Amino acid sequence: MKIVGVSACTVGIAHTYLAQQKIEDAAKKIGDEVKIETQGTIGTENALKKEEIKEADIVLLAVDVKISGEERFKGKKIVKVSTETAIKSPNKLVAKLHEIVEKKN
Repeated sequence: MKIVGVSACTVGIAHTYLAQQKIEDAAKKIGDEVKIETQGTIGTENALKKEEIKEADIVLLAVDVKISGEERFKGKKIVKVSTETAIKSPNKLVAKLHEIVEKKN
């Protein structure tokens, strides 16, 4: 499965990057392709390309604040959670993404 997403916390430092790492690790562990863009105090890093978004099965927004560029995901299945959820339960979160995609198909 291909997952793309954005992580962003209120301060834009620790939780943004922790969420990104936890999601990527959990998804890769079960063989998913994953790329999480971060939006923090130093701007956008690991920016998603149009092609990556187009090819994704699902979009995960692990965010505590309004993000820029959310309109890029129009027409995609989007799941929005807090960064805390992504950090504390990344394996359950990725499993839930699989359930959602499988129901859609």
